[in-house]
Amino acid sequence: MAEIEKFTPEQKAAAVIVSMGVDKASQIYKYLGQDDLESLTVEVARLGHLKAGEIEAILDEFYKECLTQKVVADGGIEYARMVLEKAFGEEIANELLHKVSKSLKVMPFAFLNKTNSKNLYSILQHERPQTIALVLSYVEPNQAADVIVLLPEEKRLKVVTCIAKMESASPEAIKLVEQEMQKKFSTILTTDFTHVGGVDYIAEVINNMDRSNEKNIFEGLNRQDEELSAEIRKKMFVFEDIVTMDARSIQRFLRDCDQKDIVLALKGSTAEVANIIFANVSSRMAENIKADLEITVNVRLKDVEEAQQRIVGVIRDLEERGEVLIMKGGKGDIIA
Repeated sequence: MAEIEKFTPEQKAAAVIVSMGVDKASQIYKYLGQDDLESLTVEVARLGHLKAGEIEAILDEFYKECLTQKVVADGGIEYARMVLEKAFGEEIANELLHKVSKSLKVMPFAFLNKTNSKNLYSILQHERPQTIALVLSYVEPNQAADVIVLLPEEKRLKVVTCIAKMESASPEAIKLVEQEMQKKFSTILTTDFTHVGGVDYIAEVINNMDRSNEKNIFEGLNRQDEELSAEIRKKMFVFEDIVTMDARSIQRFLRDCDQKDIVLALKGSTAEVANIIFANVSSRMAENIKADLEITVNVRLKDVEEAQQRIVGVIRDLEERGEVLIMKGGKGDIIA
């Protein structure tokens, strides 16, 4: 099967449309909203030449996801699991169900995920921290991170604290927020208490921020609520936590990292992190990294932090797929 991970979901959609031919593609276009229509058209125009193997792999993935949607809708998750495991095996079935189950969840304020982060910030910036926290608890962590970073420091810390301490929101509270922003957002009703926010959520939000803003938030939280800061930190995984990983996991994620990122990341790390890295690569690669470190001088802190963030992103992706184990807070439920 051709390697298709390099393609974005938008590019894959464009490839599917192109492979359908003009007549069938035009039928699909009739069901698209204006934004999706414009976005897809741009991707089709940019698509260029694809190899036969790439087209085949993309169509195979599309077919499997369509089948998953259908069997989930017909018989529920467990029924779908049995069908998919029989058809494709346990590993592929789990991957397909993970993707589709995320898209099937209908959450309050789900439409906000399509809102531009800057526009969302312009709407929320003058609201109370409690209101901002409630709204951000319903959007994707990366979008919440974008908005929080733009807030003034004092309000930013209050919003982070509110999200971390939030456990549930009543229908009345959500309705009140909807009324306050009626001109900006469509009305969404909920029928029972919904779990929102919390330490796990704000940890994921902060994980999506750049290192500078992450450090600023924790410095402020340490001053205001050291116990809460420590609780959030335990739920997170940052570059320095590589030292808590087992050798197999370290060797696995290093295979997917660009050596340039490793060099830049080590320029701003501790000797302990560097030693762990060197101990889990070949002697030749260790020599190459050390040689690059010697000639890599006058690097910007921003570049170092971005390289570390990319490596952490690789680790998180692998953890989500079950290929590495990370120990958040230095502890975990592991059975030998």
